[in-house]
Amino acid sequence: MRRRTLLTGFAGGLVAAGATPAFASAGRRTLHVRPGDSVQAAVDAVDGPGWTVVVHPGTYREVVSIPARKAGLTLRGATRDPRDVVIVYDNANGTPKPDGSGTYGTAGSATFTSAAPGLTVRDLTLANDWLRADHPGITGTQAVASYTYGDRTRFENVRLLAHQDTVFVETGALGTFDRQYFRHCYIEGDVDFVFGRATAVFEQCHFRTLARDVDFTPKGMVFAPSTARANPYGILAVRCRITSGAEDAAYKLARPWVPSYEITAWPSLVVRETRIGPGIDAVTPYTDMRANHPWQTMRFAEYRNTGPGAVVSVPENRPQLGASQAASHTRDNYLGDWRPCA
Repeated sequence: MRRRTLLTGFAGGLVAAGATPAFASAGRRTLHVRPGDSVQAAVDAVDGPGWTVVVHPGTYREVVSIPARKAGLTLRGATRDPRDVVIVYDNANGTPKPDGSGTYGTAGSATFTSAAPGLTVRDLTLANDWLRADHPGITGTQAVASYTYGDRTRFENVRLLAHQDTVFVETGALGTFDRQYFRHCYIEGDVDFVFGRATAVFEQCHFRTLARDVDFTPKGMVFAPSTARANPYGILAVRCRITSGAEDAAYKLARPWVPSYEITAWPSLVVRETRIGPGIDAVTPYTDMRANHPWQTMRFAEYRNTGPGAVVSVPENRPQLGASQAASHTRDNYLGDWRPCA
């Protein structure tokens, strides 16, 4: 079944986003987007920090990009149900650009991109519904739903849907340690669907691995961090849950990504106090992306996880933190002087 048939929320049907300007609330720094309007047009109309763009129920088929100068922007759905508002598009890494200048690449495939510091996204869905089966001639199958690289980026009650490379948590430069925080989010995908070098905290989130009609395992991996060596903190998942639409043990928990443009990366991942379902291979939950960067040399660890996918049957395959080590792997330590829950 095509993903786009699953995305229609409260309003029903697909909305072709145009360039209609959003409605501005009198006396407030708020713009409203309704079916027939464009989310991007509302973002473009923001003329300073601290604005809010409220998107009303509907499915908006467009690419949205927020530049760094739109600091402190809030993008939110008008209801508290993230299924009611869907922003979706279908570019992939290997999708040719209309101007003939090449393909989009992984980052360029994103439905939603933001470089803005202090961004808040809440109560909506961001999706990339590009499917491999529809494009057998394209080998660059990464298709990103959300690509963010501004410091103090916050997602709350957001659904993030794609297949390969769903959520790209990045930084603005190799030497910056931009912080991102995800709370009560639902994230689904198959290959490396949470990846990047940002300091990223996922708290009380639900990760779901998708069924795949392939005859090999692993069918994919949840995490692929690419943390800079100088950064003490990478990806942290705390009090989350991991479920699967695939058969038992079909997925790995993670593999390290050491990009060709940053070969000194030292990927860091801590998964703690998380329920891991049977879809994750409990015996060998980690694997390599490249043989010359084995996962055993990376900063991978777990602490007090539960569930059938968390059973430690081969201790050397599941590095565990002690209580004193775990004390440094907390939301507050990762986010430093930023308190998004305050």
